[in-house]
Amino acid sequence: MDNARVKARTLSGFMELMPQDQLLFNKIASTLEEHYRLCGFLPLDTPILENSDVLLAKAGGETEKQIYRFTKGDSDLTMRFDLTVPLAKYVALHYNDLVFPFKRYQIGKVYRGERSQRGRFREFYQADIDIIGDGELAITNDAEIPSIIYGVFSALGLTDFTIRINNRKILFGLFLMLSIEEYAEEAMRIVDKIEKIGRDKAAGELRDMGIAAEKVELLLQFIAISGSSEEMLSQLRAFSRGEELFERGIHELECVVKAVSMFGVPEESYKIDLSIARGLDYYTGTVYETSFDKHPEIGSICSGGRYDNLAGHYTDKKLPGVGVSIGLTRLFFILNEMNYLNRQVSTPVDVLVLPMTESYEEAIAFASLLRTNHLNAQIYFEDKKFKNKMSYANRINVPFVAFIGEDEIKQRTVSLKNFISGVQVTVSREEALSVIRGSLEEIGDTKIINCT
Repeated sequence: MDNARVKARTLSGFMELMPQDQLLFNKIASTLEEHYRLCGFLPLDTPILENSDVLLAKAGGETEKQIYRFTKGDSDLTMRFDLTVPLAKYVALHYNDLVFPFKRYQIGKVYRGERSQRGRFREFYQADIDIIGDGELAITNDAEIPSIIYGVFSALGLTDFTIRINNRKILFGLFLMLSIEEYAEEAMRIVDKIEKIGRDKAAGELRDMGIAAEKVELLLQFIAISGSSEEMLSQLRAFSRGEELFERGIHELECVVKAVSMFGVPEESYKIDLSIARGLDYYTGTVYETSFDKHPEIGSICSGGRYDNLAGHYTDKKLPGVGVSIGLTRLFFILNEMNYLNRQVSTPVDVLVLPMTESYEEAIAFASLLRTNHLNAQIYFEDKKFKNKMSYANRINVPFVAFIGEDEIKQRTVSLKNFISGVQVTVSREEALSVIRGSLEEIGDTKIINCT
């Protein structure tokens, strides 16, 4: 029998965190979930595995190359590569049971077999919200999405971001005016990556497609238009030549921008950006991308948009929708790299109870009192030196240590050491609850992210 040990290792592109970091990750995810529910979104959890013909109904090209697909017996199965396609299946399947507009959020793992890179993963969490209409969906829903992005990131403590908004009808209308509509989909993909590849390379790729050089120049000049929202809308109106789709896009963009302001999003946190195209072809109107102001090289940290028909591959019902997705694993990695995470908030245990006598009875009783009052408590049972016990408390980042020795047992008290302030007090066990809660409330008010 071969007793050789197998080397412990994690697959490339799969993230494993230490407990302290996992606590921070979970806190970010729970903050998103709390804010989504605050805005009326309902939770959804779809299977990681689906029948391949269902999940890949519209797939092709790069998607087909990146999926994890396998057979089990007679079943042809694929692991979900995003949360939008499973949502489309879900809405089509449960159409008769849902109430529209249907607002859902989902935070879950997805899988893509792409080349693993720093900050890019093969298994990663996405946090999605979508609003689905039955037949039609009011344009004001498109404005609520940026307000939710702003609210979520602000709740986390992020200030270094801008939500960029555009409408693909404007770009499609421009292609019609330039008589290059036959190149629209591929041109959209090139426009969408112009920040990454640069203006000159984008121009070359557009010309290589067969678009005349003067039209390429007009297109690139158009998407470079800048200014305040009102200035840009004014320039767009002046540019219009009566092309219906173009003008419809301007009207929708104007409605969205006006309503975003009504939702209380400050003007410095969003802007119109005509280069935002979103390369995916199912977007039909409003599109969004959110990026760090100081780190534009990172690219989008939250993106999405409006689509005319979510579930067209599964039902004849027209189900328009709008939504965004946050790549949660990638966002966490970026925040960690930039030292934006506030580790003071990651406290796995509120109180470490240290019995200072051979009997554990009173320590167990106090820990039980803490737990009954919804305070996380751990008892240290190990027979170690006092120095080792305090070192353990430091390493698990616990805010309070409770000492229970002979004196505390006799007087029905507890000695509490606040590891944040360094202050130690001896109080009754009931008083200890309010002392601990008061300090934890201060920690609770601390933002998860500090980017100042």
